[in-house]
Amino acid sequence: MTASIPQVQALALERIRADVRSMHAYHVQPSQGLLKMDTMENPFRLPPQLQAALGERLGRLEINRYPGERQEVLKDMLARYAQAPAGSAVLLGNGSDEIITLLALACAQPHAEGRATMLAPMPGFVMYPMSARLQGLDFVGVNLTADFELDVPAMRAAIAEHRPAITYIAYPNNPTATLWAEADVQAVIDAVAAIGGLVVMDEAYQPFARRSWAQNMRADPARNAHVLLMRTLSKFGLAGARLGYLIGPAAIVGEIDKVRPPYNISVLNCETAIFALEHEALYAQQAVAIRAERQPLIDALATLPGVEKIWPSEANMVLLRVRDAARAQAEMKARGVLVKNVSAMHPLLVNCLRLTVGTHEENAQMLAALKESL
Repeated sequence: MTASIPQVQALALERIRADVRSMHAYHVQPSQGLLKMDTMENPFRLPPQLQAALGERLGRLEINRYPGERQEVLKDMLARYAQAPAGSAVLLGNGSDEIITLLALACAQPHAEGRATMLAPMPGFVMYPMSARLQGLDFVGVNLTADFELDVPAMRAAIAEHRPAITYIAYPNNPTATLWAEADVQAVIDAVAAIGGLVVMDEAYQPFARRSWAQNMRADPARNAHVLLMRTLSKFGLAGARLGYLIGPAAIVGEIDKVRPPYNISVLNCETAIFALEHEALYAQQAVAIRAERQPLIDALATLPGVEKIWPSEANMVLLRVRDAARAQAEMKARGVLVKNVSAMHPLLVNCLRLTVGTHEENAQMLAALKESL
């Protein structure tokens, strides 16, 4: 007797890992017709003349061929843009999300006694624990302080106890927008050096921060010999192009590169990134404009009744606490504005909203919706 379609599918689904079946897919809110202030995108589009120039260049590409030498051109440009330390190599990823996956895959120990561990301060980027779970690493989250500062004694203790293969330091952090004290970060890096492990400085929001760890890597290469710098061009202004990159000692990056799919970056993504870096000054001006809007937005938020706390920001986002984040988010959506309710991400984030810093006009519309929604 032939089994029914549901029976066949049920048996096939059992071949998928139980932990994967219990997960929820990453959800992106529908945004058609709404002001999108929930994902920290650069609000500026290319001027029409540059749109035409980019379109013409992409139209000339040999998309019938696999990606080739232009990736080496892009790597050299990224190394110069980031002022990479001497002896560095660059690895390209389909966004920094793929690089996080590659790092976990390279450090997993499926056949060794005991699983490898990934460690990060929490609340932090959701892809760290998700990647650890999917690639078979244990994940250890170390709580930040109530004001979202690094708890250095707790970090040192966790590093000594769990001996993580990978320790992530988001610099600035997502979703708190915090740029932690240099001495505190260095203390964590030193603690990882003592047990033998990698530190990944995740600088996704570097265009909006007042400093980068790249300068520490250049100034003190011995103390940062186990440190990798991870960035993305998403916040730079190319969120749709999906281009992340990892910079670090060639010996370490070369090993991680072995688990990278051979053609993970398309010729379209690569050429778009090259074009953007050729017009780096334009994107730098956009970052300046966004940073200029950040403090006025924070000051305006502080005047709204119902806003209980606002944290300082070194990114293109602002974290604030309100009386009822779920209600405020829903009310703002009803008024045409999407923001992120991060309450469920971590107990320290209860009733917290994360707002993107946009243009002056976007920020004004968002503030009006929030004022009416509190």
